Amino acid sequence: MELIRQVLAVSAALVPLAVYLWWPRQGRVRRACGGSRENALQAVERLAVGPQHSRHLVRLSGQSLLVGTSLAGCAVLQCNAPQGKRNAWK
Repeated sequence: MELIRQVLAVSAALVPLAVYLWWPRQGRVRRACGGSRENALQAVERLAVGPQHSRHLVRLSGQSLLVGTSLAGCAVLQCNAPQGKRNAWK
């Protein structure tokens, strides 16, 4: 009887943890909050410029961003927005 109680207690702790880790990977949380796959951040390409510097081409909501990263931080180097969204980053 004591063994069954211990197994149920461990299961009651591990099952919610497994669901918590599994559910966001399914994309259901994003869709439930009103988001869509089109608004997702997408890493398109990465170019290593030096040992501590790189350039990343990223697509966000249909916009292409060139982001430079270094030890000091990161900065948007260039933004190519679709024709209808040209003023979004100004």
